[in-house]
Formats: sequence, C-alpha cells, structure tokens
Amino acid sequence: MCLFLSGQMTDLLYTEKDLVTSLKDYIRAEESKLEQIKRWAEKLDSLTVTATQDPEGFLGHPVNAFKLMKRLNTEWGDLESLVLRDTTGGFISNLTIQRQHFPTDEDQTGAAKALIRLQDTYRLDANTISTGNLPGVKYKSHMTAEDCFELGKIAYSDADYYHTELWMAQALKQLDEGEESTLDKVTVIDYLSYAIYQQGEMERAMEYTKRLIELDPEHPRGKSNLKYFEFQLEKQKKAAEEEAPKQKEREKRETAEKKKKKKQKKSKKAFSLIPEREKYEMLCRGEGIKMTPRRQSRLFCRYYDNNRNPSLLLAPVKQQDEWDRPYIVRYLDIISDAEIERVKQLAKPRLRRATISNPITGVLETASYRISKSAWLTEYDDPMIEKINDRIEGVTGLEMDTAEELQVKKLFQNQQKSVHDHQNAFKELGTGNRIATWLFYMSDVSAGGATVFPDVGAAVWPQKGTAVFWYNLFASGEGDYSTRHAACPVLVGNKWVSNKWIHERGQEWRRPCGLSESE
Repeated sequence: MCLFLSGQMTDLLYTEKDLVTSLKDYIRAEESKLEQIKRWAEKLDSLTVTATQDPEGFLGHPVNAFKLMKRLNTEWGDLESLVLRDTTGGFISNLTIQRQHFPTDEDQTGAAKALIRLQDTYRLDANTISTGNLPGVKYKSHMTAEDCFELGKIAYSDADYYHTELWMAQALKQLDEGEESTLDKVTVIDYLSYAIYQQGEMERAMEYTKRLIELDPEHPRGKSNLKYFEFQLEKQKKAAEEEAPKQKEREKRETAEKKKKKKQKKSKKAFSLIPEREKYEMLCRGEGIKMTPRRQSRLFCRYYDNNRNPSLLLAPVKQQDEWDRPYIVRYLDIISDAEIERVKQLAKPRLRRATISNPITGVLETASYRISKSAWLTEYDDPMIEKINDRIEGVTGLEMDTAEELQVKKLFQNQQKSVHDHQNAFKELGTGNRIATWLFYMSDVSAGGATVFPDVGAAVWPQKGTAVFWYNLFASGEGDYSTRHAACPVLVGNKWVSNKWIHERGQEWRRPCGLSESE
C-alpha cells in the first residue's frame, strides 16, 4: 500500500491545482457543451488556491486530508469518464500523466480509517467532524453527505457496524436538513438499519425499515426485513415473559449486602486495571491520573546548571518537573526558533518512513501503524548539530559519543499509537541499551499529539522550543518499564520532534551503577 505522508500530500495539492488549471483550459474550448464541468473546476480552483497558500496548515485539518484522497481517487475518475465523451486531448493527456501520482483505493480507505481512529481516540461525534468544528482549526472544512456515506461504507466493509451507524446517521441527518445531494436517502437508510440490526437493536432497525418502505414501497428487501424483525421481536417478547419469574426468584436470593458489595467493587476500578488501549486513549484526551496535592507539591521549576557545569554557569537552563515517578523533566527555551528551522531544513530532503525495533528480534523494521517520517542528522551535516549535541551533554551530564544520531521526525494526523520500551534492543551496536531519552518539541500542536506513559498515567504535551528528558533504565542497568511511552495522534496540525537516544556505554563514570535493581 502506498502511504501518502505530509510532504507527498502537499505535492498532491499542487497536482490537483495543476489539474484544475488544465481543466479550465479545456472548458474554455468546450464551454458551451461542458457547463457542468466548469462549475466543478471553479469549486476546486477556489479550494486549491487557499490550500497552496499554506499547504501544511491546510493539511493539518484531518477532513481536508481525507477529502483530498477522496477527490483524487474517486471524483476525478468520474470526471474523466464525462470528459472522454468528447475529448480535445489536452486535459485528458495532463490527467493521464498525473494519474501515476494519484492515491489508490487503499490510500482512500486508509485515510478514512485514520479519521475514524481520531474520532475514537478523542471521542468526537460525527457531527463535530462533519461540520469541521475541531479545536484549533485554521482551515474549517465541511463534509458533504456523500463524504459521510463514504466513511460509513468503509466501516461497513470491515463489519464495523458501530461506525457504520454513526456515519450513515450523519449522512441521513444532513440529507434530512435539506443538503443538496445526488445521494439517495433509501440507500443510506438501508445501510443504517442493517448496521443497527447487527448491533442487536431490533426495534430501532425496524423503525428505520418502516421509513425505508415509506420512501420506496417496492424496495427488494424492505418488506421481507420488516417481517423478519417483527417475528424476532415477538419471539424475544415471549422469551422475556418466560424468563421474568425466574429472574424475580434469583433477585430474592441475592441479599442487599451482596448488591452493595458488588456496586462498591465495580466503582473502584483502578486505573492500573484498565486495558492499555483504553488507558492510552484516556491519556491522549487529558484524562490521566491526577496527582495528589502532596505529590504535586514536590514538583518544582528551577534554573539548572548541572552541578556547576562550566557551559551552564553563566546561562543556566530553565528546568521544570513534569512527573515524579518516573522522573520526567522539561527544559524550557532549550532550542531556538532559528535552530529549529535549520534542523527542519536539513531533515526535509532526507525524511523517510519511520522504523521501530522488533520486540522479539531487536531488528529495526517498518511497521504499518507508524506513518511518521524521520531523518537522522550527524554533526558532520552541520556545525549546529554538534552544538545541539554538546548542549544535551552539558545538561544531562551523559556521554554523547555512544548516543544515536539526532533523529528528526514529522508526525501527522492519525498516527496510531506505538508503545516503546528500550530494553534489550540494539545489541548489535555494542553500546548497550538506551539508557535515556531526550526529546525536543520543534512545533506547537493545535490539538492532540501528547507523549503519554500508560503504565503510570502521565502525559506530556508539545511545547515548541522545549525538550523533555527521562531515564529508561535504573542506575543498576535494569529496565524501568514505567517509562514505556507512546505518541498520541495529532488531531489538528503537524508535529515536529527530534530526539536523542543515549546508550549505556560511556556512562559508567557519569552515572555509576546502583546497589539495587530499582536504584
């Protein structure tokens, strides 16, 4: 599958703009015959002019990214069929040349599923996404009933009836409100009633089926489905009547005390017992563990010179405690805007699909759920990289000679979680495990994009010009599994980070081994 990332998506915007220009030339030659195509071109011309003024900002809205995929994969193909009825060659030739760069069905499906993942992670209702009312949006974009229907169909093809219902209901809502569309209400209701039925809600499915029959009395499945629902509901009613006396008897046997204990047990569900996926999504929404006032009172901010390190004596750095166990600190104003822009400039031509360490083999490999791009920068690429490495060494007191190169990453909307731990990885390097992580935030993010630690309930939010630091290993060399972390998907905007993974070798005198495993 071809994955279109931010840089490529920007190229697609310019491709679409070029296609619109070509299309308008064709219309001038065939204007009297092709009034319908002219209206199409004017709509897209306005969109692409706006988008290309600030491509990254425009693509920072996840609906714009989805609709770009949908237009190029589906709607331009429909337009091609119309033009081929009487082609003059120029437009079709340009479209044919550009088609090799177009997204595929898989890309469009991937964009739709990514939008659904954002919906789940941030608990967004379909109407909020459809109307474009996302937090921090710069380019508001509305979804049409056809867009909503497309999302519902993709969910339906995966037997995901929950999201099928959400998006078919949204499509129907917009049609009921009078939105002009070529989409047929009967088709939408057919999908909607079946999705509701598959979730076990027979009565609601029957109500939608009745509406379907009102709109289309000759619908091939409508009447038979209605009869089936009525039969099943009657069957359920009889079964419930037979079960009622038995249920009453069971309730009598259950004492009031047992009920009370059961209620208390249910209400005390500990955060640690919540499934990891659910914890991850809670943290991404800012619903993590709230520290007690006592723990909170132990977090401070300070000017830090790392035990009078010569490089920091005259200009100590601003250090701020983010979390106590594990100890996570943030350094403010640790990288300048000029340095950030230079790092981005160096990284952009080298950005490649990010890899992860296989937890079994330790080998770096590409994972389907990681759709960020990364580049590695060395001090030989630019003197500024050496300066940044020296700064990290001065602040942390750790040796940089055995550390990995500076990794620059650009993360986009919809990136799925990837929980990292750094134990027993990279043995082939001969430098030991990753003892510590230094993470620069090189952009602010309008919404989403936190770094979360599911095992302890911590979340660290992006703040441009800052860096966060933590140890992955105890001083004993044993792994601190509480530092397992994951990146939340970016809801609106783009996220630039760069990180330095520091290894064990060379730290023997800088961070002496502890006397116990947990030191």
